[in-house]
Amino acid sequence: MNIEKFTISNDPDLYEAWPDVVLTPGGQLICVFSECTHHRDRSYTRIMLTESTDRGRTWSRKHPLTEGTRNLPYYYNCPRISRLADNRLVVIVDKIPHDGEKEGEKKARQASNVMFFSGDEGKSWSAPRDTALNGIVPDKVLQLETGRMIIAAHYPYKERLTEFLRYSDDGGDTWSDEVMVAHDRRYDLCEASLLPMGNGVIVAFLRENSMLGLDCMKVISYDHGASWGPLVEFPLPGCHRPVAGWLQDGRIFITFRFIQGGRWNGASTQNFFAAITDRDSALAIRREDAGNRIMPIDYDASPKADLGYSGWVQFPDGEIYIVNYIVDDAIDKGQIRGYSMQPSVFFHNSQGTIPSS
Repeated sequence: MNIEKFTISNDPDLYEAWPDVVLTPGGQLICVFSECTHHRDRSYTRIMLTESTDRGRTWSRKHPLTEGTRNLPYYYNCPRISRLADNRLVVIVDKIPHDGEKEGEKKARQASNVMFFSGDEGKSWSAPRDTALNGIVPDKVLQLETGRMIIAAHYPYKERLTEFLRYSDDGGDTWSDEVMVAHDRRYDLCEASLLPMGNGVIVAFLRENSMLGLDCMKVISYDHGASWGPLVEFPLPGCHRPVAGWLQDGRIFITFRFIQGGRWNGASTQNFFAAITDRDSALAIRREDAGNRIMPIDYDASPKADLGYSGWVQFPDGEIYIVNYIVDDAIDKGQIRGYSMQPSVFFHNSQGTIPSS
């Protein structure tokens, strides 16, 4: 199994985490991430960018997208970056008030999400543009074949984490009323990854946040995200922060953090995995009808391990490039790491299919 690893950013003075990546029309990679005092200290945050022109082997010095937030009444959290149909780039990031309710997850209700646009492959960026979306840890801005833009995030509702979205049919000038994507009194559902299937069908893969090692959950929309069906278990145990997308060969690739459950010792976030699955599995309405293959990407050896919020792209020649944050040899500081792999690492025969059970 051949996975190459690369340092994207490793600042010994700051905690760097929650990255995402996009491939521009010109072949450049742009990685966006957050720098902060520490995962557990957001007294200072700033959203940063770095670029690579050699397929992620080397990266530019990081530079800011946003202002630093020290002594400001808010902080930035988890940025995501997307490429729209007209080749503009868009970053969405949650902006969380310092002066909200004391418990962190409750503050999510008061968090707003802002977007930044670039029309020149990341050379310059617009001022932040407000959206109507409340909640934290947004998904990438999704644009459907109809042009509809969808933004999604989560906050607590009836004492359970719940995923919501809003959509826009005019390029983000106006937004729909809030749509509930997934809520269940048994589970904490959050951090959705919305995967368009065509013809108005979307599958939302979800983190279940009980820390019990439960499956990834999913819900399906058949009307361009306007309404959502019942919850379905998907066989990715311990799946946190799924990031799903289509490969060129028609299979589905998902990166995620693995949480095994059991006694929480403060360092149970030490494994970063990827899975490969197919269209029928994504659309299945029963767990037993879905299949996948799961493989390890990285292991965090720090006693204060913390990792697993990721993004990925595929180059035209098939290479997959993943970005992730990890502590590892930084001991108590997050760093941004890149990974290069081919889809064939899942199979000796790169044309193989996922075996049925």
